[in-house]
Amino acid sequence: MVTLGTKIDAPTTRGPVDSRGYRIFRVVNTVVLLGVVVVTLYPFLNIVARSLSEEAYIIAGKVTIVPRGFDLTAYKLLMSDAMFWTNYRNTVVYTVVATLISIVLTTCYAYVLSKPQLKGRPFLIGVALFTMFFSGGLIPNYVLVTSLGMKNTIWAVVIPNAISVFNLLVMKAFFESLPSELEEAAAVDGLNTYGILLRIVLPLSKAIIATMVLFYAVSFWNSWFTAFLYIDRQDLLPVTVYLRNLIAGATSAESAAADADKVQAAATLQAVTIVLTTLPILAIYPFVQRYFVRGVMLGAVKG
Repeated sequence: MVTLGTKIDAPTTRGPVDSRGYRIFRVVNTVVLLGVVVVTLYPFLNIVARSLSEEAYIIAGKVTIVPRGFDLTAYKLLMSDAMFWTNYRNTVVYTVVATLISIVLTTCYAYVLSKPQLKGRPFLIGVALFTMFFSGGLIPNYVLVTSLGMKNTIWAVVIPNAISVFNLLVMKAFFESLPSELEEAAAVDGLNTYGILLRIVLPLSKAIIATMVLFYAVSFWNSWFTAFLYIDRQDLLPVTVYLRNLIAGATSAESAAADADKVQAAATLQAVTIVLTTLPILAIYPFVQRYFVRGVMLGAVKG
């Protein structure tokens, strides 16, 4: 029995946050994450250092994360190449157009699939999943694109990869997590399906849409094989194919024991091209990063 004025000692049991095991977990977790940061960041720092170094140090393998023999000749040479900027502009145009089309198609398809009352819903989901694991093959796709007259056009790059099934399923899960009462109330107020999507659903989906924009933009920006396959004209190629040709040219020069200066210049130009093609993504990512984790979590967990 506790009488008035009796001092009651606070419990001595420590919570999980103050426990020794939790402190050890935090230390180990910090060390592991720092290791991941180092492993992830080192290749990029190495490329930046290579782009600022003299060719002789690169060929000798003496460049790590610090430039050796600081030299901007490769940057000047690349920036004076009109074809590089033409291909760079193509990449920007392809990425913007392809991302816009992909977001529209993926959003519409995912919103439809999120409705349990939709007739034929299992079939439509099955069609999407089937294309995730099986494709028509390289030759049939090439014949199809060519027969449709899309070769050497932007549509050969944009249309074949317009919908990613993974992104589609993530958006579908997100739309399913939205309260159905909101749409029912909007329908009572007189909104049709398109009005509900545009005025109710999309304003609540900024996080997942920003995440999908990031996914699609990075995918199209880094893509090179589709353009390499369907585009023959040099002035229509993206900058990733320009980089691929540089790498292939350097490899061919090495295998043919070509002039050492050409091999060294190609090695530096590769690094410069990689840096310049990576910068736009690095510049955009901080602005959408705050939506990234939230969008994926909302799309992955149905609450």
